[in-house]
Amino acid sequence: MDWLDFPDRLWLWMAATTYAVAFGLAVRSISRSMRHSRVALLVILAIGFVLQTIGLYQRGISNGGCPLGNKFEIVQFLVWSATALFLVVGPAFRLSLLGFFTSGLVALLAIVSLIVPGWDSLQRTSLFSDNPWIELHATIGMFSYGAFGLLALTSVMFILQNQSLKQKHFSVFSRLLPSIVELDQISFRLLIFGICLLTLSLGIGEVFRMREPESVTVIKSAVTALVWLIYLVILAVRRFRLLSSSQLACACIVAFGLALLTLGPVSRSGQSSDPAAVLEKAER
Repeated sequence: MDWLDFPDRLWLWMAATTYAVAFGLAVRSISRSMRHSRVALLVILAIGFVLQTIGLYQRGISNGGCPLGNKFEIVQFLVWSATALFLVVGPAFRLSLLGFFTSGLVALLAIVSLIVPGWDSLQRTSLFSDNPWIELHATIGMFSYGAFGLLALTSVMFILQNQSLKQKHFSVFSRLLPSIVELDQISFRLLIFGICLLTLSLGIGEVFRMREPESVTVIKSAVTALVWLIYLVILAVRRFRLLSSSQLACACIVAFGLALLTLGPVSRSGQSSDPAAVLEKAER
């Protein structure tokens, strides 16, 4: 049997395991007061990314479209987009510990999505119709969530570094963290990048919702717009300095948690409750 014929979930399990190995190695190094190899971590995460790409590609081929048809596929795609962004952002900003946090987050989300059977619904249908532009809208939206995920991680790093400075307690962990000035700048860029991506996604979705009202559901549009509004408020709060930097970092973490909660309504909004409709779509 050709190695590419392995089931898509097997590829996704291998990817999740690889992410967990990367996180475990980073934890081991930090617990032993050692500097973990940034290059080694990047390589391991890149291997996991390739494995996950193959799994999602196979899932997309079997579905005949972008693999975003249920909560399992949405979370997997979110993990994939966050990893892809880290592989670009991490080396560019030389953030050693961002890889530690990223590997932990993507391993957790990937494994949880694989072990919760209800998330990978057998009766799935495309959340975004068969229109490639609507699928582009969904893909860009998931990349924005990936950016917001990295923003939450840099916010955690900011809080930890800020606490170390206040308490004047500098551990090996805190010495590996960038300065709070660097973390603040990186977080700002990720915030702008995520908002721009989500704005583009909403724009594409709105254009096609007006042309084809059934192509983008009201529930999905509403919850996505709510996430967009939350991050716009965070940007405005930052611009007018209405909160301290630590409070703003906490807001970014909470906002990402709320964004993850919206994945449930989004996935349910695309599910067809009519079995005959699902069968008819599958036959087509």
